[in-house]
Amino acid sequence: MTATAHTGERARLIDLAQPMRRGMPQSPNHPPFRMVLERRHGDMVRSDGGSAANEVIITGGHVGTHVDALAHVSQDGLVYGGLGPDGITGHNGFSELGIDDFTPYVGRCLLLDVAAVHGVRTLPAGYEITAADLDEAAAGLDPRPGEALLIGTGWSRLWADGPAFTGREDGVPGPGEEAGHRLAEWRPAVVGGETIAFERLAPGLGHATLPVHRILLVESGINIVETMKLDELLDSGVREFTLVLNPLNIVGATGAPVRPLAILGDLPVAGPAASGGSGGSVGSGGSSRSGECGESGE
Repeated sequence: MTATAHTGERARLIDLAQPMRRGMPQSPNHPPFRMVLERRHGDMVRSDGGSAANEVIITGGHVGTHVDALAHVSQDGLVYGGLGPDGITGHNGFSELGIDDFTPYVGRCLLLDVAAVHGVRTLPAGYEITAADLDEAAAGLDPRPGEALLIGTGWSRLWADGPAFTGREDGVPGPGEEAGHRLAEWRPAVVGGETIAFERLAPGLGHATLPVHRILLVESGINIVETMKLDELLDSGVREFTLVLNPLNIVGATGAPVRPLAILGDLPVAGPAASGGSGGSVGSGGSSRSGECGESGE
């Protein structure tokens, strides 16, 4: 997918979200996605002949491509920052650490293609990604604190095969505890991957333990994006780009759907820098989690 910027220059956009549909692969631990038409054309017709259709959407916050809020996981009774969840939980969700506390991210992102490290398009089911795998995939890319890191396993190629994608029998490739610590050492703002859980799921064990969620969400305050569609980005060969990540602002929720975009090349944007006459762009040289996009490279 391409987009034309207002200057006439062209930048390639890649949609990193899986399409949301009834029956799509998802974790069995969360309510399923459902969408039904509430009103069809012709159910109500206005005096001028006009009509409209609409729908009801029911979904869990952790199905489809989504962002995990820091409130999503606790360890030994505590969430991130050593907080007891009882003190921040109410009828309307979480008063702190919910997805509404996530600042939209626009900035530099690296794709660590671990499948390519092993010379395959898709990692084997149940494969545990190691710190050495991440180091090799990151060679020459310079991960920086406060930016975004995605792990490429090729698993999104299996999206059409629900049982294989969820890996209930054969497992799912993903980072193990050692790799989780390596990611935390790099101090990214957010990490993401293609599978239903940003973990190695062993064959037949499902979500028995989630050590990488503990390391990133509870101990390090690093948000996680799951069920990303990375196959097109992997095939592009591009490993450094601009990521736009803005989940639905659902107050108090532990997660929310998101439609991430990868921008390959510089895409000028209207903003303070541009309106001041100096021009501005969202490129691959910097990041913003404040809502303003300055010049590339800041």
